[in-house]
Amino acid sequence: MTEKTYTVFNAMVDMVVAPGTALDQIKLNSSWFWWPLLISIALGAGMLYYYFGWVDFSWFVEETISAMPTEQRADGAEAVRNFMQVGSTTWMSVGAVVAGSFVMYAIMAVYLHLANKLSTSAELSYGQWFSFSVWTNFVGVFAALAGIVFMLMSDTNQVAAEALQVSSFNALFVHASAGDPWYQIASSFTLINVWTLALMVIGYTRWTGASVLKSTIIVLLPWVLIYGIWASMV
Repeated sequence: MTEKTYTVFNAMVDMVVAPGTALDQIKLNSSWFWWPLLISIALGAGMLYYYFGWVDFSWFVEETISAMPTEQRADGAEAVRNFMQVGSTTWMSVGAVVAGSFVMYAIMAVYLHLANKLSTSAELSYGQWFSFSVWTNFVGVFAALAGIVFMLMSDTNQVAAEALQVSSFNALFVHASAGDPWYQIASSFTLINVWTLALMVIGYTRWTGASVLKSTIIVLLPWVLIYGIWASMV
């Protein structure tokens, strides 16, 4: 009986139901990253494209102005109204998703590649770590899908972009309002981030042979530093 061939599509399913199996196969097939990368970008960009065509844009502009510091609001309000147009805002946001994705994965890959060189003897290339970064973040597609479903089910189109993150700590636990000190930081961290970090710990452990504790420290360190500094400034 011929053994079933493991494909990139099997890996996509297994990242959810059997991440260890998926990560073992991804390590051997680093070129597979194009599929999850393009799907993730398409869904993330598509959600924002739909959002800016759906949201009450005049309301959105006024909300943006109201979030400005009081001392800048009087002088900058009219400039913001003139600058923010549906088309330009939509395409800048879509472009930011595309460019930001590549930059984020590249930085993550550099960090993980250096961490591996310094802490283990595993022979892994930068390209493998780039693939690792893309794959472990692939579950972010569920955040984009949830955001689209949220818009389809919403009773109003006067909804902030942050509200699309339905699994954010703000939506689930903090419940801060726009303008509150913890609103941005709580809205930016989601259960999907927790899922991604767990996948990264599993993957780093399996790929390098490092202990779970060492892998956890390496994976969480950048996040602890970023959010720790951000929280200290709130």
